[in-house]
Amino acid sequence: MKKHDFAYLAEDASHDAIIEFINDEAFGPGRFARAAARIREQGPHDRSLSFVCTDKGAVIGSVRMTPVMAGGVRGHLLGPLAVRPSHKNLGIGQKLCRLALDAAEKAGSEGVVLVGDPPYYQKIGFERVEPKSLIFPGPVDQHRVLVVPFASDVHGRLKGVIAWRK
Repeated sequence: MKKHDFAYLAEDASHDAIIEFINDEAFGPGRFARAAARIREQGPHDRSLSFVCTDKGAVIGSVRMTPVMAGGVRGHLLGPLAVRPSHKNLGIGQKLCRLALDAAEKAGSEGVVLVGDPPYYQKIGFERVEPKSLIFPGPVDQHRVLVVPFASDVHGRLKGVIAWRK
């Protein structure tokens, strides 16, 4: 049995290269063609809401949060979330998500949107968004659009374009 020494840290610029490597390892070059990537290209992610996990000092996972307007919701787009294959199924991805969600809520985000696997993300508190209510800058599987609402009226305001915001 491997002994791990996990630490969860706020992302900083020194993590950029390894995060790119981990995302490439997890998603390949096709990730840049996805609708969520189109949003991320519009402006920078928020480092203060983005986190890495290290094991004995080596970065082995990360999650990023990008500020967005999702229809009438001033929120964030979660992702990419990636963990090195050597460290999968240890709860690291879920812990990174929870850290990012807590930070976003404390920062005043009205909700966090993502495009992802419902069975995985619903365990963390994500809910399905009504299909075709959000317009992405490219094709997206509408059944994979999810949100963690931080206010009771968020679902009703998730109507319109989703785009990067300052």
